Amino acid sequence: MMRIRLISLSAIAALALSTGIGLAGPGGAGHSHGAAEETAYGKPGDAKKPARLVQVTMSERDGKMAFIPDRIEVRRGEQIKLVMRNNGELDHELVLATLEENLKHAIEMQKNPDMEHDDPNAKRLMPKKTGEIVWQFTKVGEFDFSCLIPGHREAGMTGKIIVK
Repeated sequence: MMRIRLISLSAIAALALSTGIGLAGPGGAGHSHGAAEETAYGKPGDAKKPARLVQVTMSERDGKMAFIPDRIEVRRGEQIKLVMRNNGELDHELVLATLEENLKHAIEMQKNPDMEHDDPNAKRLMPKKTGEIVWQFTKVGEFDFSCLIPGHREAGMTGKIIVK
């Protein structure tokens, strides 16, 4: 009986770990997140504290999709508020993570294209809608933001955040 329980617990743990790449970031899509959860690219910001505003426009034109700007420079420790507007005719999202995490998550999005993000590091917007992400960049490096709706990243909807 004890062996069966151990195998069951192992199977549950393996299943939980194997599904982790489908998550948008700290805690994953649809889960609650603590304000202090730190990732390789920083942590959720505190909306009550000052933040530098960075406006990001999402659009598609002539078969290309884009974030404007597609490159953002940040100082280590700085908190920014990404104020996003979807000026396109399609849904778009912005998922902030490491490049490796976003590429892995893009594979999961191929399997689940209707997965929606409304996490501290990710926001999906319908056409003509706006949204915000408040984030504190605690580590130096290059990080990725992408629209992971299938085909959008491949059509050019990706950008870099450089933390110095």
